[in-house]
Amino acid sequence: MKVYAMTLNLKDDVETIEAYKEHHRNPWPEPLEGLGKVGVEDMKIFLLGRRMFMFITTSDSFDLHVDFARYVEQNPKAAEWDALMRTFQEPVPEAAAGEWWAVMEQVFDLQDHL
Repeated sequence: MKVYAMTLNLKDDVETIEAYKEHHRNPWPEPLEGLGKVGVEDMKIFLLGRRMFMFITTSDSFDLHVDFARYVEQNPKAAEWDALMRTFQEPVPEAAAGEWWAVMEQVFDLQDHL
């Protein structure tokens, strides 16, 4: 199993943030199914103000840069969902050039110290 943590901002608008949250209360089934097909085993998104934090667990064979692209290419509804979600989002200032969800560095794991 692999784990990833990523961050992204929602646009600084109360209505935009609420609309984003509403979409995630009722996600489309096709994008959810597509995530599993590319190796995503679990995904959690947290929100503080407008800063989002996403934590995903994947199969060992999952490649973040290859498989998310494959997910969108193979699934038209996933591509549509992604395009819609991007209307609510913007990269964090710390993101690398061209990076949407900025990948975070893991600096601690309790399991390593037990």
